[in-house]
Amino acid sequence: MSEPVIVQKRDGVGIIVLNRPDRFNCLSYATHAAIQQACGAFEADASMRAILIRAEGEHFCTGADLQEITGMMDDPAAVERFMSFGHRTMTRIEESPLPVVVAVQGLCLAGGMELMLAADVCFAAKSARFGDQHSRFGLLPGWGASQRLPRLIGMRRALDLMYSGRWLEAEDAQRIGLVNYVVTDTTLNEEAMKYSAELAGRSRSGLSEMKRLARQGSDMPMSDALKMECDAVVRHLQGADAAEGIAAFRERRKPSFK
Repeated sequence: MSEPVIVQKRDGVGIIVLNRPDRFNCLSYATHAAIQQACGAFEADASMRAILIRAEGEHFCTGADLQEITGMMDDPAAVERFMSFGHRTMTRIEESPLPVVVAVQGLCLAGGMELMLAADVCFAAKSARFGDQHSRFGLLPGWGASQRLPRLIGMRRALDLMYSGRWLEAEDAQRIGLVNYVVTDTTLNEEAMKYSAELAGRSRSGLSEMKRLARQGSDMPMSDALKMECDAVVRHLQGADAAEGIAAFRERRKPSFK
């Protein structure tokens, strides 16, 4: 049996590849565990500056592994453990100190879209289709879509997508802010990797602070968020990366962050 996730390191980027193409890369316990473990390993490695999540096969991910869910329908405690474990994966991605980029091709539905929503930047192939289709089957989104989707694209658009269960084409998803970039299918992984490698050349501490400020500040009153930002800038300016960046600017050269 093949591994549910392939883990790679390249040019300062930790790469997580969903590897169940025969099952549309559906998310099982083993897949969640492998993603969480990979994130932890990348974060502990000082040479890693970004994480890229992509998938093998024609489709990115169509959601949870229904075979596993079906086997626990009569055990609410088991369902709670499975859903909580999935929440842990999404939170791990969202709260990772490393920028997380995701590359999506084909179908990105339900739990697959929830995985995409937890990332920071999304590249979509022209073949990509996005949707939360839980309502079609009398189900609820269980790995964060009900909370992350309204925060990302607005309440009315989010409720419309969840109520209707309709799919968005890549260009429409980009238009409403669900994805950042739309590229050809043949260049998807190359473009996402190029972007991730560029991030790997930036200050790890600087990008980490940017992510923390944006994520934490979005749920705070503006005055508190601005105070948090000010404190972070004062603290960051005392560090080696800020000193190197300022020196590089003055000397008209590319900075070299350690």
